[in-house]
Amino acid sequence: MKSVRVLLAEDQGGTRGALAMLLGMEPDIEVVSQVDRGDEVVDAALVHRPDVALLDIELPGRGGLDVAADLRDEAPGCRVLILTTFGRPGHLRRAMEAGAAGFLVKDGPVEELAEAIRKALRGETVIDPALASDPIP
Repeated sequence: MKSVRVLLAEDQGGTRGALAMLLGMEPDIEVVSQVDRGDEVVDAALVHRPDVALLDIELPGRGGLDVAADLRDEAPGCRVLILTTFGRPGHLRRAMEAGAAGFLVKDGPVEELAEAIRKALRGETVIDPALASDPIP
């Protein structure tokens, strides 16, 4: 089975490390790059060629929503999942407009995140029900 290559962009080191470790325990997922700033994501994606990028919505240097649009243009083969602590009006719509394949809470079960990564890779859109109150265009 081919491993899904994942780039993880999260500015909180403890959260980033825990997510990377837990995702790395999945037999079909490999975290190939970890960054803590939004303005480092595109370069990391071009070097490491991830299949899926997990982007915290709030990153120093450049926010996850802007980075999602950058990846759509610079690394079109990389699917994007936006991670957030809580939804704010307009964020889901902006994520979809930026080309994100999903919008998820970052503190959900890692099994759900791993399944969202697999779904994104299959071309599916994944939206956490807790964040779906924001209408999609």
